Amino acid sequence: MAGKSGRSINNVPESSLKRAFLSWEGILLVLFVVINIFCACYSEYYNLNSLLRQMPVYLAEVFLMLPMAYILVLGEIDISVGSIVCLSATMSCIVCNTGAPFIVVIITALVVGTLCGAVNGFILTKFTELPPMIVTLATQIIFRGIAEIILGSGGSISASNTDGFRMLAGKVGSVPYILFLVLILAVIFAVILGKSTFGRRVYAIGTNRLTAYYSGIHVQKIRMIIYTIMGTVSGLCALFIVSSSYGANTTTGNGFEMDAIAMAVFGGISSTGGKGNLAGGVISAFIIVCLRVGLGQKNVHAQVILLILGVLLICAVALPNVVKQIQRTMKTRK
Repeated sequence: MAGKSGRSINNVPESSLKRAFLSWEGILLVLFVVINIFCACYSEYYNLNSLLRQMPVYLAEVFLMLPMAYILVLGEIDISVGSIVCLSATMSCIVCNTGAPFIVVIITALVVGTLCGAVNGFILTKFTELPPMIVTLATQIIFRGIAEIILGSGGSISASNTDGFRMLAGKVGSVPYILFLVLILAVIFAVILGKSTFGRRVYAIGTNRLTAYYSGIHVQKIRMIIYTIMGTVSGLCALFIVSSSYGANTTTGNGFEMDAIAMAVFGGISSTGGKGNLAGGVISAFIIVCLRVGLGQKNVHAQVILLILGVLLICAVALPNVVKQIQRTMKTRK
């Protein structure tokens, strides 16, 4: 069919398979395969068994990426989560050492994390003129400061009864429990964000907060809920961190907030709000986990791994703009 301009108009929609392959999630899947092939070639020790054995150390951070994605979709940021993990881990070890049942230890970590997240949410919803980065920077210092007061400067604490934590670190065959929990929570968070009314409201707030407010969306209530959930998940992360180290210290959780943000942004979630989905975030999280395991097996320095992740993150942020520029150039040539 030809239009008035003389150009041919194609009524056949683009193949859904082609569209999926060229999507950011499709590109990430290809990259996931490439990273695993690279790691298998680079390290003779890299295989499925070694990956399953070592990934629990890094999987705890994937928990943080899930609610962090919601915060980024809001167009905000939370850089206090590493400190919340530290404080939650510290308090869970203290309660554990009193001889309390392990269920009380679990509740302690979750309650401490939830309260910290609620503090962030309360401040940000009651004083809406304050930027989230500044507020969470302040609470980051406060929460870790409380942990340091409890532990002493540079101090640490070990869990005297590790039976409960050993159970958390258990496996079904060779598959660790934490992997099942990460995947279950990822599905729940992805469905809520992508398919529910709550998720659509989160996107609306991230796109235009004022418009969302005048559309009848309870903006501050949703922000409070998300920041509180961020704290609860940080407490859950702390439990699995303790289950791998059987203790906590003043550096526990250092840099976790940056890792969670990197996973989400690398997965295609816009840091300016209103865009992205959790499918890409989950794929990117496993790319980073596999890369860390593979390079770690060859004793690659942690700072070099961070350098590689930083380059990948810059590429992830820059690539959409590069693609748009190429498409714009091609259209002007036609």
